[in-house]
Parts: sequence; C-alpha cells; structure tokens
Amino acid sequence: MALQAPAQQLVTVFGGSGFVGRHVVRALVKRGYRVRVAVRRPDLAGFLQPLGTVGQIHAVQANLRYPASVAAAVKGADAVVNLVGIMNERGRQSFAAVQANGARTVAQACAAAGIDRLVQISALGAAAESRSAYARTKAEGESAVRHIVPRAVILRPSVMFGPEDDFFNRFASMARMMPVLPLVGDGSAKLQPAFVGDVAEVVARGVDGALEPGRTYELGGPEVMSLRELVEDVCKVIGRKRLILPLPLPLAGIMARVLEVVDTLTLGLLPNELKLTRDQVTLLGSDNVVSAAAKAEGRDFAGLGIAPVSVEVEVPSYLWRFRKTGQFDTARAS
Repeated sequence: MALQAPAQQLVTVFGGSGFVGRHVVRALVKRGYRVRVAVRRPDLAGFLQPLGTVGQIHAVQANLRYPASVAAAVKGADAVVNLVGIMNERGRQSFAAVQANGARTVAQACAAAGIDRLVQISALGAAAESRSAYARTKAEGESAVRHIVPRAVILRPSVMFGPEDDFFNRFASMARMMPVLPLVGDGSAKLQPAFVGDVAEVVARGVDGALEPGRTYELGGPEVMSLRELVEDVCKVIGRKRLILPLPLPLAGIMARVLEVVDTLTLGLLPNELKLTRDQVTLLGSDNVVSAAAKAEGRDFAGLGIAPVSVEVEVPSYLWRFRKTGQFDTARAS
C-alpha cells in the first residue's frame, strides 16, 4: 500500500526539542511532514517553529513515565520517532524509567494505535549484559520495542557531534578553563563519532519507509579514533596546549563518585563540564564502534548510500568560540 504524501502525514517525535531532536524535526519538515513534538515542557520548544511553515510544527506535553500522555501524543499520527534518552539519572528520571520502560510505553501506544512505522533511537554498545546501566537499559528498550512493534526500525548511533553537542563542546570548555585535562582510563577506547545531521537523515528515511522494517542499523562516522586522539584534536582546533592526564579506571571511578556527591549536595549546580558519573566511566572504558556484522550486512551509513560528515570538517566550524580570540583567531585555526 502506497504511503500518502508527506504533507498529508503527521509524525510524532518524542524528545524533539533536544540536541538530536531539533535536527530530526528539521529533516522531517524539509520533506513536508507535519510534526508533533512531544516533550515534557512544550513551552520551551518554541524555538523549533522557524524550522517549518506556519502550523507545520506543533508541540504537545508528554512524559514517557505517564502512558496516558504518550497515548494522547501518538493519537492520529502516521509515524512515531522516539529520541528520548538521558546520560545522567536525576530523581524519577532514571535509566530504567526513561530508556527501558519509556521505550516500552511508546511501543505499546503505537501498537494500540495501529502504528507500525516506529523509529527508535538506541546507542552503539547497547547490550543486555553490559556493566553500564545506560547500555543495559538501552538494550532493554530495544528488546521491548522489537517485541511489541516487530516492524520498528532501531538506530544505534555512536557518540554524536554537532554545534550543540555535549561531547566536543564539553572538552573544549574544559580546555579553556583547566590547565590539565583528566582522561578516563588510558584514552585508548575507540570511538566513531557520527554527525547528528547524518543520523537525522536516517531517522527521516525510516519515517519515509525507505529503511527495511525490523532491522537495527549502526551509525558511525568515517573516523575511528581513540578518546585521547579526539581530545588532542579539540585542543589543537581551539589553539590551547594542555596536559592530558590519564586516570586509571578505578581512580576515575572514585573521582566520579566524589563528583556525584558534590553535584547532589549542590542541588545539581555543578557545572556540566565537571559532571562525571561512574556509569560514564564504565562506558568510556570500552570501544564504541560499528560492528563488522553491521558493515557486512549494509546496516550502516555506507550501506544506506550516505557519505557521513567527518569530525575534521564539521567540528572546527563551531569550536572557534573556545579560541582565545574567538572567530578572529585565524592563525591558530589554520
């Protein structure tokens, strides 16, 4: 059965006002879809309006911990995208509540509404046996979605970068403030950063129905680099020489525990650059790259005919603000 034209279709995007969400919304409205952005604070999603035409984007209140709000958000939709995920637990926003039970709630709402075009964002490294609660709950969410909506498409991106990212911007900010940059472990863990715009394009293709239903895609950029190499590149781009100090994983875990306590005692006022959790230490202790199986089966960017944007091309375009004289520091940028 042929799908209706995008302008006649409504797509609900959970988490559409976040870092990934704004790029996904942009990709969808460019195709002509009407987009319902389901977020906890719709009053803070007004910045999305200029991305589309009048009435094309509409924000509604929804919280994955409340099934009734999720059911209301998918009502009348032709497709659903779930982008909701967290890196830090706070209060009732736990990994289990958001990434496992939340994904299950979205899938159940889709099944009840007869929607089988569901795109679920997970993460590379998601595994039921992982020592990381983040990775375990991502895997639990995948399993629930696959069981409830078998035709759902699951995307597993590596760490994502873009102008609003919390990865390269974070290290650049630390390098601006601190003479020494602590590095979790020996910095040898391999990462394959993916440009958020490329990931958004794959999400949009999933909504189009252009991806094979029921498959899991792994999305990593063109470069596979160690954590140390990425941090060194950040320092080079912003023109700041910094001592990079490796922290053995046990010591990094102790430091993370101290920072967790400090963050709690200050009611979350600890600067984001200084926040570190034990679960993040666990994640940074292992590689995060596209598997050989995904490459062989065409379940990656190359298999989709997408030439992903490289870190080298994109990252300097937004890290200039961390140079000593900002955009005018052309000598250091060259």
